[in-house]
Amino acid sequence: MWEWFMANGVWILLAVIGKKVQDCHPRQSLDKVIQVVSDLKSGKRKAAEFWIELKGRMIYIRYFPVRDKQGKYIGVVEVSQDITDLKKIKGEKRLLDEG
Repeated sequence: MWEWFMANGVWILLAVIGKKVQDCHPRQSLDKVIQVVSDLKSGKRKAAEFWIELKGRMIYIRYFPVRDKQGKYIGVVEVSQDITDLKKIKGEKRLLDEG
């Protein structure tokens, strides 16, 4: 059973917090995930981003390395966001604009 909560309009899956990112992906993408994590750990990449279509929705996925104060790699954060509705935005809305 997955446990979810919403923060600032974003659903967050609690069941994956604390797990290795490699354990949260299907086998067919595991080699790519391992390569991204390796690149982040080594410093070859500062971040990684990509997007996929999933069940009619556009999902934007980003990976960031987590380092301690000395710069030692301690893990990775994966952020996934459904951007389907964001892609429809036109014009502009400024800070504190109503509506």
